[in-house]
Amino acid sequence: MTALLRTREELFSFRSGLGARRGPLVLVPTMGALHAGHRELLRAAREAAGAAGVVLVSVFVNPLQFGPGEDLERYPRTLDADLKMCAEEGVAAVFAPAAAQMYPDGLPRVTVDPGPAGALLEGVFRPGFFGGVLTVVLKLFSLTRPDAAVFGEKDAQQLALIRRMVADLDLGVSIVPVPTVRDEDGLAMSSRNKYLSAAERQTAVTLPRALRAGALAAWAGPDAVLAAARRVLSQAPEVVVDYLELADPTTFAPYASTAAAAGAALPGTAAAGAAVLAVAARVGTTRLIDNVRVEFNGGPDAADH
Repeated sequence: MTALLRTREELFSFRSGLGARRGPLVLVPTMGALHAGHRELLRAAREAAGAAGVVLVSVFVNPLQFGPGEDLERYPRTLDADLKMCAEEGVAAVFAPAAAQMYPDGLPRVTVDPGPAGALLEGVFRPGFFGGVLTVVLKLFSLTRPDAAVFGEKDAQQLALIRRMVADLDLGVSIVPVPTVRDEDGLAMSSRNKYLSAAERQTAVTLPRALRAGALAAWAGPDAVLAAARRVLSQAPEVVVDYLELADPTTFAPYASTAAAAGAALPGTAAAGAAVLAVAARVGTTRLIDNVRVEFNGGPDAADH
């Protein structure tokens, strides 16, 4: 049975009850509204924990990462269904605190600076977003003291920043990435997909099609990747694109300039190494993000992303 922990005290009691002799504690941070993509995160966490370890899931809609006019109030909250899925996947406990438990003195005045990578792509269109994400992840790590934590590759820039924070701040938490889970039509699974109407859903699949087209053009170089993806997006004027960028998978700087600085390839020529082709766009009132990994030295590696 999965325990529901609402307060810090209940969380600390759960932690102390694990005892000194146990396997790893693996944390899966979420904002709830769990779907089949989250189920893969839970299964990866269960595997990482092993027979002797335990999986802890956090469910917290973090106000610190929502900007003015974003969907904080309407973000789906389905705790009963979340608990059912967690129980099915062998999760030991769900920590689902209220905002007053996470931020007992109100929103924090000291937050995590995401650094240069946090000012790119998502950071341009959602100022303060990554600071909010990193701050709540650091707080969750401090409260739960996990040995490992599981994150999805759909949020590639977020994953890179969390890895950077763990390394730079010596947090000692192993980060376990899980490939993006997609529906049969290719759309990356997201809690926000629930906002899409049937017609909008058909339009939204333009995003993964564009990314796939870009990845398949990797043999011709970075410019060709972007051109192929843009051609697909241009066929769906209902898709309002915030950005479509080819980025370094660690720094999220534009890939062409990164490659050139490393002496690899100039824009428009054959390239070497890996990049992330990332897109953010609005379909109706719903903002979606997606990405694929692109390998310039051996063809696209997009099938599992």
